[in-house]
Amino acid sequence: MELYIILIVVAIPLLWLVFKYNRLVLLRNRVRNNWSQVEVVLKNRFDLIPNLVETVSGYAAHERNTLSQLTELRTKYASAESVHQKAEASDKVSGLLSRLMVVAENYPDLHASENYLYLKQQLTETEDKIRYARQFYNDTVEAFNTAIMSFPANLIAGKFGFREESFFYINESEKAVPKIKL
Repeated sequence: MELYIILIVVAIPLLWLVFKYNRLVLLRNRVRNNWSQVEVVLKNRFDLIPNLVETVSGYAAHERNTLSQLTELRTKYASAESVHQKAEASDKVSGLLSRLMVVAENYPDLHASENYLYLKQQLTETEDKIRYARQFYNDTVEAFNTAIMSFPANLIAGKFGFREESFFYINESEKAVPKIKL
């Protein structure tokens, strides 16, 4: 009888440890998966940009600076190593794309172009997907970070290498409405 009691006393904490560890692994993998989803929609955006730039550049030759900045930011995003760096580059691309769309509205021929309208629609849909993917990623990061900070899981999280994940955030400067000078 004593042997069973000892086994139960040892098994319960061990089972709890296994359960908590597996839960933290699951949450960490969800964070990684959701970040991957963010990158998929951002890649889609970056695949659309060269077509949009080519379409607009014929009409807006004096906007070469904006178009070259888009290309530079696309490269900067591709070489970024952290969520923070990728978020920063992505936010700057969003601002430039907004400015480019406003500039493009001033060219009636471009505005009537089927190719431009299609690209604009695709880009708008992609931006909506990006917003959703970012929100879902941040929700997952919040759940993971809460789990590794909550007692008693925090006692094992650090020992097994679980570290707080970064949120995908927008800088205050990126929240401002872009100013368009023609």
